[in-house]
Amino acid sequence: MLTINYTYRIYPNTNQSALMLEWLETSRQVYNRALRELKDWINSRKCMIDRCSIEREYIIPANTPFPSYHRQQNDLPKLKESWTELKNVHSQVLQTTIRRLHDTWESFQKRGFGFPRFKKFGQFKSFLFPQFQDNPINGYEIKLPKIGSMPISLSRPIPDGFKVKQARVLSKARGTQWYVIVSIQSDVSVPEVPVHGIAIGIDLGLERFVTVSDGSFFERPKFLSSQHRQLKLLQRRAARKQKRSANWEKAQIKVARLHHHIADKRKDFHLKTAHKLCDQAETIFAEDLNTVGLNRGMLRKECVDASFGAFLDLLKWVCWKRGVFFMRVNPNGTSQTCPRCQATVTKPLSEREHICPECGYRTHRDHAAAEMVLLRGLNVVPVDNRGMETVCAGELAGVEIPSQVPKTLLGATRKPKK
Repeated sequence: MLTINYTYRIYPNTNQSALMLEWLETSRQVYNRALRELKDWINSRKCMIDRCSIEREYIIPANTPFPSYHRQQNDLPKLKESWTELKNVHSQVLQTTIRRLHDTWESFQKRGFGFPRFKKFGQFKSFLFPQFQDNPINGYEIKLPKIGSMPISLSRPIPDGFKVKQARVLSKARGTQWYVIVSIQSDVSVPEVPVHGIAIGIDLGLERFVTVSDGSFFERPKFLSSQHRQLKLLQRRAARKQKRSANWEKAQIKVARLHHHIADKRKDFHLKTAHKLCDQAETIFAEDLNTVGLNRGMLRKECVDASFGAFLDLLKWVCWKRGVFFMRVNPNGTSQTCPRCQATVTKPLSEREHICPECGYRTHRDHAAAEMVLLRGLNVVPVDNRGMETVCAGELAGVEIPSQVPKTLLGATRKPKK
């Protein structure tokens, strides 16, 4: 079973846009109410049996069961009798809102952190239609239950053999732009891509966005810095308006649209770069960076602007779509190790050239790191993905290894067959 998500722009009229904004606000209130019930039940079980809390007491009987997903979902029809606004929202949209809360709760239990939080006004930006009896897309229109038909920009057609299973309506730029994320499904199985063709390693950085092991590189456009003056001007104008007034809302919309424009330019650059890398090779190895830690470090503003995590996720998707093998490798010490002789060459971050005192290899720092990423990737590829072994010790069947990578090092870690 193969499931793919396609994102399309939709153009609702004024009444439909107001109705969907009302649905988002109602879904937010349902989410907060269910979370309040969940937290009250948990807090009522915190105190010991023979004593009570000094600050407050949650009067919930001891035999009251845990407010699970099915229990809160079954309470929705009863809640509609006293909360009449829920009748305007599609019933399955409210059910998926409860499901969204409990998915977060189950994820919190597995990870041990990330307790669900209450959603403030405007923070709930999407709702989901979990199923359709018929295809909602007809030509250049999409028909959503209880909302009606609206124009849709079909930037790419739905492939033959796929059926529309779900549709998530997404609001962007403070409710002025609407998108629909369509989940399509087909009864096909896609085999895993083996290691084949030309192999390259890539290194991500702030000086050069991507440096390839073959010597090529891609410069990093500064998306946020190029629009920083305009963004600062719009934010200053918005701060001077009276909060919650009509002029304040107009100013906030301009700020949100500029942020959306910057994000679109960044995503377009990421996709084009990913396709260019797939044009160069059929096997790509990348560093498994701790992108969350980078976004909290000293260079967090530059790292957030570059968005390395989003690029790696898009690169993985593009590689899968184009039949290119992709793998992340351990990034520790890639810039402190010589790719030719494996000697440790310690150098500060300000030193941008790699000069090995052992073998005399000299190149750019990021280029040496990319070669090291390639070397590590070829050494850690599972044997099942390498195809049949040949008499060439250490070489992978069907993989073209660049001349700058020592083939003797590739065979050093291989264990002979018994």
